[in-house]
Amino acid sequence: MKTTAIISQKGGAGKTTLALHLAVAGHLAGYDTGLIDLDPQGTAETWGGWRQDEPPNVIGAKAATLARTLDKAAKAGADLAVIDTPPLAQAEARAALEVADVVLVPCQLRIFDLDAIKVTAGLLKSMGKPAFVVFNRTPSRAPQLYKQGVEAVAAMGMQAAPMMLVERAAYHHAEQEGKAAQELDATSKAALEIAELWSWLCMQLAIKARK
Repeated sequence: MKTTAIISQKGGAGKTTLALHLAVAGHLAGYDTGLIDLDPQGTAETWGGWRQDEPPNVIGAKAATLARTLDKAAKAGADLAVIDTPPLAQAEARAALEVADVVLVPCQLRIFDLDAIKVTAGLLKSMGKPAFVVFNRTPSRAPQLYKQGVEAVAAMGMQAAPMMLVERAAYHHAEQEGKAAQELDATSKAALEIAELWSWLCMQLAIKARK
């Protein structure tokens, strides 16, 4: 089973939105996918409840039992796990890092957000896991901002994913219905962005984009 963790010590970075959309992408690609909710607020679990048992499976977990939760999922036949973590939570972040094959760090293209991920960058460096910043909730046309963001995270010793997720109402509308953007309209700009990110993530995980 492959595992990706969504981590950021900064609140409001869009971790849950990223996690649930990638989990749905995995499910739609034919993978038995689990979305692991480490956040005590249980936002992903709430969204999972709105889906009325439609995959992907959403599982609440705690840092101390995360490894056992993943082992149980793997033995049940899961192919992929996406871990959603809370902000400002070292224990949960470290637990997710320990089990992750690839780590994604969502970050907005704003100076305060870029500065705030220094804490996450330090944590990642100490763990030595493959990690990439995903610029999230960005303006629709921001090539110069993206370039500056890439340079900023490079100065922290991190790499940026080669695509951005633009701030779009489609993400929020879908979540309110217990869906992901690609389920409401597979041809929407939001869906195409997620598809591009999913294909790239599959290369990092060394799996096919479709099972």
